[in-house]
Amino acid sequence: QVQLVESGGGLVQAGGSLSLSCAASGHIFSSSTMGWFRQVPGKEREFVAAISWNGRGTYYADSVKERFTISRDNAKNTVYLQMNSLKSEDTAVYYCAARFSNVSSSLPGQYDVWGQGTQVTVSS
Repeated sequence: QVQLVESGGGLVQAGGSLSLSCAASGHIFSSSTMGWFRQVPGKEREFVAAISWNGRGTYYADSVKERFTISRDNAKNTVYLQMNSLKSEDTAVYYCAARFSNVSSSLPGQYDVWGQGTQVTVSS
């Protein structure tokens, strides 16, 4: 079974940058689609970005295009989310997720394993 642990969250000023990491345990990581989602209290979890098993396909929510970059290192069993030009509306708990399929998805319900989340707070 894959277990996911996020790190790198914190407090940053608007316009700043932050980098999140998600370390995975388990042998299935390299064949899994990986995604980042975020959630604020009282709202549904929303898609942020996804990356195909081989890193060749990346997908972003419109709200983060040109600002966020998802990447992965299968040798290190780690997926990353580089966040630049952060805005106050990016404030949320960010979750890493694994989908046991080589077909990427933006739907939370199609992901099989979730991390515990890491808080990102952007001050304006």
